[in-house]
Amino acid sequence: MVNIRKAKASDVEAIYSLINMYAQQGLLLPRTRDSLYENLQAICVATIDNQVVGAASLHILGKDLSEIRSLVVAEEAKGRGVGKLLVEQIVEETKKIEIKKLISLTYQVTFFEKCGFQVIEKDEMPQKVWKDCLNCSKFPTCDEIAMAIYV
Repeated sequence: MVNIRKAKASDVEAIYSLINMYAQQGLLLPRTRDSLYENLQAICVATIDNQVVGAASLHILGKDLSEIRSLVVAEEAKGRGVGKLLVEQIVEETKKIEIKKLISLTYQVTFFEKCGFQVIEKDEMPQKVWKDCLNCSKFPTCDEIAMAIYV
């Protein structure tokens, strides 16, 4: 059974390994251990038998915009609804803090569409572009797809 909970310091190594496995494939940006510790309160993990098999974080970009970041699922847990449960948790947290728009920059368009997101133009999220994208190695030729859900 999959359990979703807030991340703990003892989860950081597992989260770090999952994120950087995907980063090595060019599917998402790498994170440092320090950045994971610094943002621990924003990270949720999925566990099966007390083992971390997935993670996602909620990043606030402004009063009306947030982002789901670093959504990862271990290979052995794929197809078990782990990713969808993590997205649902981040959507709920976004609702609780009364931010109306949650975005994702992703290559997994079909997955996010199944979670209720729609493709948007990147110019609909200037806070993201000016805050994060300018410092990204993919800027200005980012090939990720911008998606959003209104909560």
